[in-house]
Order: sequence, then C-alpha cells, then structure tokens
Amino acid sequence: MGEVAMERLVVAVLTYRRPERIAVLVPLLVEQAADLARRVEGVDVSVLVVDNDAAGTGLAAVDGLTGPVRPGAGPACPVTVVIEPEPGISAARNRALHASSDQDLLVFVDDDEVPHPGWLATLYATYRATGADAVAGAVVSRYATEPEPWVVAGGFYDRAHRRGLPTGSTIPVAATNNLLLDLRVVRRTGTAFDPALGLSGGEDTHFTSALTRAGGRIVWCAEAVVSDVVPADRLTRSYLLARSAGLANASARVALMLTPGRGRRAALRARTLAVGVARGMLGSLQVAQAVVRGDVAGDARGRRALARARGELLAACGRVMLPYAR
Repeated sequence: MGEVAMERLVVAVLTYRRPERIAVLVPLLVEQAADLARRVEGVDVSVLVVDNDAAGTGLAAVDGLTGPVRPGAGPACPVTVVIEPEPGISAARNRALHASSDQDLLVFVDDDEVPHPGWLATLYATYRATGADAVAGAVVSRYATEPEPWVVAGGFYDRAHRRGLPTGSTIPVAATNNLLLDLRVVRRTGTAFDPALGLSGGEDTHFTSALTRAGGRIVWCAEAVVSDVVPADRLTRSYLLARSAGLANASARVALMLTPGRGRRAALRARTLAVGVARGMLGSLQVAQAVVRGDVAGDARGRRALARARGELLAACGRVMLPYAR
C-alpha cells in the first residue's frame, strides 16, 4: 500500500503584548493538534504564533515551546514564532498567510480565546464533510469579572445573528477569530487582508467577502466553539461605546470599499448617512425615555445606538476611526 497523502494544517494565533495569554493558549493549541491527529489519519498539524510586537514579547512567552512538542502520547506538533514589526492586524494576518505558504489549511484563532474540547477536530471534520473553502466556528464571551447590568442589557458582546444556525449552512462573511481557510483557494483567488483596514478593523469582513465574491464558499460550524475571555478593562461603558462606534465605522467603510462604481458608492454613502441619522434619532429617544423611567436596559440600548450612529455618520463622511492605533 502507498503512503497516505498528508494534509498540512497550521493553527495561527496573532498576538500583541499579551505574553500571559499566549503562554496559556499555545499549550492548549498543541493539545488540540494532538487530539486531531489522534482522531484523523493523514493530518499534519503545527502551531504558528505571529507576534505583532517588534520587541518580541510573544516570542519570549513561548520560549521553550518552540520546536517539536509532544503533548502526552500524541505526535509531535511544531510550534513556530515569527515577528511582524509592521503595526496592524492586516499586516499580522498577511504574515500568517505568507509564513504558511507550504501549508494546505490555516486556522485563525485570537490570543484572548480558549478553545473548547474537540474544537479543532470538529472544525476540520466540518471542512471535510462539506467540501467548503472555509469554515467559521462559534465564539462565546466569557467575562473575567461579573459585568454590571447595564453592560449585559446592552448586548455589547452578544453574537445572536448566527444563534441557531445549523452546521453546514453557507454564510457570506465571517470573522477570523475562529476560522479555517483552505489556503489553496486563498492563493488561487489572490485574496489578502487590506492594509488600509489594519488599524481600524473590518479586515476580516473585507477578506471573507472578497473570498466569497471570488467563488469561495464559507460554511458555519456551531459545534466548533472558542470562548472569548473579556477582561475587566473591556467592560467599562466608555470602552464599550467606543467599540460599538468603531465596529459600525469599520462595517460601513468595508461596505463602501466593496461596492463597485462611483454612482453605486455614492448611493450607498447616502443610505449610510440616512441610516446613521435615523439610528441616532431613535437612540436619543430611547435614552430620553430611559432617563424618565429609570430603565437601565433602555439606556444601554439607546447609548449603543447613538455610538453606532456616530460610527456610521463618520464613515459616510469619509472619516476613519482607528481603535487599534498605537
């Protein structure tokens, strides 16, 4: 019998000055790699850390884990660290694509996440079962400290848009915090992360939208779950409202970038402006009513609407918010 053709998969995690998180996550990824190798024959798994800090704090955090690692009785899992000195998430993600030029599949995961048992194996199984070009998994938020009722009521970390979506469903776009990519398709279509979105966010929406427009197919996997660990400093009202504005700004900018033709972009810009004005008016009304009634939930939702309106209006006027600027 001939040798089984190996499919090469790399799990890539990007990091910037979170050495304590990367030191915890990398061993978990190695365990996930060993679990996949035990379940499936013919898969060669490695881990890649892209350190976006020129000082190499991520490299120092995994010192001693690089090279062949044997988790328990599992097969060796190489762990590699590369430094991408250019600031921005797009540069770091493109570095991951470049560093994986000899790989078949790449799985993106964030450095503030914790994979659930069987996460990687489930993600890969869905890829094999569906023949998709990319598979997006679920992300659930886990709070480092108990958030105040205002934060919970505002739904700032809710991801309800895909709640209940069956595994295998085709989706048009996906985030890159839990995403498997067929790199052969990525290379064939020439898809890359846009540097213009490196400090603003939205680079994942732009990338996956470009992939689907080039004929790629993304499917959903509800069972491949990672927990997003939200620290206390990301549960303050000021941070959450700024985050809401930045997300809305990036989303509107990406939609404009992906719209061909000057006339169509002008029409979309006008609609974005109108939506922003309407959302702002509704948010102002919600806040006013909440103050009168002492309604915590109404106040949170109204202020979140106002923040989103601000981001949309700025995008419609050509203004860019840079939440990841250093």
